[in-house]
Amino acid sequence: MKFVSWNVNGIRACVNKGFEEFFKEIDADIFAIQESKVQEGQIELNFEGYEQYWNYAERKGYSGTAVFSKVKPLSVCYGIGIEEHDKEGRVITAEYEKFYFVTVYTPNSKDELARLGYRMIWEDEFRSYLKKLEEKKPVIICGDLNVAHNEIDLKNPKNNRKNPGFSDEERAKFSQLLKSGFTDTFRYLYPEKEGAYSWWSYRFNARKNNAGWRIDYFLVSDKLRDSIIDSEIHSEVLGSDHCPVSLTINI
Repeated sequence: MKFVSWNVNGIRACVNKGFEEFFKEIDADIFAIQESKVQEGQIELNFEGYEQYWNYAERKGYSGTAVFSKVKPLSVCYGIGIEEHDKEGRVITAEYEKFYFVTVYTPNSKDELARLGYRMIWEDEFRSYLKKLEEKKPVIICGDLNVAHNEIDLKNPKNNRKNPGFSDEERAKFSQLLKSGFTDTFRYLYPEKEGAYSWWSYRFNARKNNAGWRIDYFLVSDKLRDSIIDSEIHSEVLGSDHCPVSLTINI
């Protein structure tokens, strides 16, 4: 199966920059987006052969996720069952016969780590949610996790040590998630690959100079590790400040 994840940073803008063409070309079995920034009825996308599921934030023009699936899931749920977290449209879980598929747009800690306290609570409760799913069947997680895990995962680690997305606290929570039984599919296959980024600032010609961060991931339950075929970063695809990432897995 082929899975694709893309933080589109506004689906309406991304559609005007080639989203539909890429969607059809990549021909994923399941395609997830984050940061859709729409409310119900604000956009209509019709992809033949796909079921689609949207989770909207209460706040207009903010956050939001969606899943497009060739196979109709057994069930779909929105959020993680905690009201404080579920107002922002950040999580969709689709249940299939052999696995759960979860797409997530992790809260940003904001400038000067103003939202770090909330982020730490989110991390613990999201991890707990995933582990409960895993009691029933393996889990595939994708999305913008808003953290570069290690120094190899961003261009300028020393200058960003205490910045949102590369704080010690956020990195430690990501390590904790992996240690709880999940595999970072890209690093599993390419442990030493440098310059592999999925997000670039719009400032300072960051994308042109590949001064980026790897903050978009596919994680899988450890028991699926040996089934991974490939995990790719499609840095050539424009349309957002993030690029799509994909996972091909035998499941």
